[in-house]
Amino acid sequence: MVQGAAVPYRGAERVKPRGYRLINRMIGPLRPQARSECAALVDGLFAPSAAIPPKYFYDALGCALFDAICELPEYYLTRTERGIYAEHRETIAAVVGQNRQFIDLGAGNCAKGEAWIAALKPSRFIAVDIAAAAIESALARLCVAHPEVEFSGIITDFSRSLDLGADLDPGPATFFYPGSSIGNFSPDDALAFLAQIRDLSFRRGGLLIGVDAPKDGARLAAAYDDSLGVTAAFNRNVLNHVNALLGSDFDPAAFAHVAFYNAAASRVEMHLEASRAQRVTIAGREREFAAGERIHTENSYKYSPQEFASMLRRAGFSDIAVWQDSAGDFAVYYAE
Repeated sequence: MVQGAAVPYRGAERVKPRGYRLINRMIGPLRPQARSECAALVDGLFAPSAAIPPKYFYDALGCALFDAICELPEYYLTRTERGIYAEHRETIAAVVGQNRQFIDLGAGNCAKGEAWIAALKPSRFIAVDIAAAAIESALARLCVAHPEVEFSGIITDFSRSLDLGADLDPGPATFFYPGSSIGNFSPDDALAFLAQIRDLSFRRGGLLIGVDAPKDGARLAAAYDDSLGVTAAFNRNVLNHVNALLGSDFDPAAFAHVAFYNAAASRVEMHLEASRAQRVTIAGREREFAAGERIHTENSYKYSPQEFASMLRRAGFSDIAVWQDSAGDFAVYYAE
């Protein structure tokens, strides 16, 4: 419950905030299933082509840096998606329906989900994210700003499994997954993830999702390698998080941020490239990085409307509606 917060009024009626319920399903330092997760992270760093899953971006500093990225001029995704919602909000709300449970996946500070409260009038708002601090802060604010809504937060790593069945009421549910975060999954994993959502939304539910579209490679590369270096700091900070989790001794300044568009795979790739030969201790073992060797930190797949609608159908959805900006840079889908 929120302590010491101002209690809002609705007209002459005093409205008491309901507070919120927070469920933390993480264990250990990250906290996702500490031993197996940390073992997988170590294995990825010792692989011939080293990699760190993008979920490790989001410690407290990483969350703040990502919020800053979303406001950068080169990062068109957030403002373009926001523009689509602003232009079509009434139409989208009519298609989606009101008074449903609203599940905000990858909620972060919940700003994108909160923008739908007035239009969709959710019976419940369930924020789901791996970043505990961001969720708790957001819910403390939301339950005061919207006292008529029941809020819950679930701290979990849903890249592993979207195990929310026990948390949903029997009624219909709207899943919300903005920001083209689906692009961080490989196409096969994205299909499996969408199928999980479909299985959870069988009670007359659906999915509202934002997805980035393919476009000029130079423009895509700039969106992930901004002139101020915010994305570079975001990428390097993953090494600080890994150091905290594994007791490793990466020097983030010894790695360069690399981002480019892989047209053949229709994805932007982000890497950290060793600027010099170096030896790093990781979980008590030593790993040599040659100058120019890379750690793969993120993929961001891009889908045309035809490609993504086909993926939704293969995942078991139907009645797919699509809204785009005038330039066709980004698409929003609602699949029932």
